[in-house]
Amino acid sequence: MSIKITYFVHGTTTDNLLDLATGWADGELSEKGIKQSIELTGQISHLKFDVIFCSDLKRAIDSANYSFKNIYEIKIDPRLREANYGDYTQKSGKLFKDRLIEYVEKPFPNGESYKDVEKRIDEFVNYLKTNYDGKHIGIVAHQAPQLALDVLLRKRTWKEAIEEDWRLTKSWKPGWEYIIE
Repeated sequence: MSIKITYFVHGTTTDNLLDLATGWADGELSEKGIKQSIELTGQISHLKFDVIFCSDLKRAIDSANYSFKNIYEIKIDPRLREANYGDYTQKSGKLFKDRLIEYVEKPFPNGESYKDVEKRIDEFVNYLKTNYDGKHIGIVAHQAPQLALDVLLRKRTWKEAIEEDWRLTKSWKPGWEYIIE
């Protein structure tokens, strides 16, 4: 059997609007982010999930609640957290976002590396394999966990995942599909 994942990114935050890297800080949804999360429900009403997982950071929890509360069970999982940007947390993305490839192996200063995120997401994928075979899972999380899924499930290199990230072209859509075989 297999597991189908539909991956959603949290709604736009006040930090996003200011081009600040939120990392492990909780972050607040902006008015736009709240609206996006509420509207997502209608955009994906044709999809049926067995469970929704979200990261333990406030912006993901709030997005999941606006989109799925009272419709699906929502499970919070810290493995789905954004990368820990360390010293770059709450700083301008201009300081490092064009050099993300540098942090695949090497951690962000006083933070973690993308390989650390990949390890967390690999543990999460293995948990799903053990407990959710044949199910359709929704995930509400962040950029780094999505890139890690591209690496783990779509066999992209980290360089490819970073260079092909939809955020670079602003080509958002209401969910990205992944399959765990």
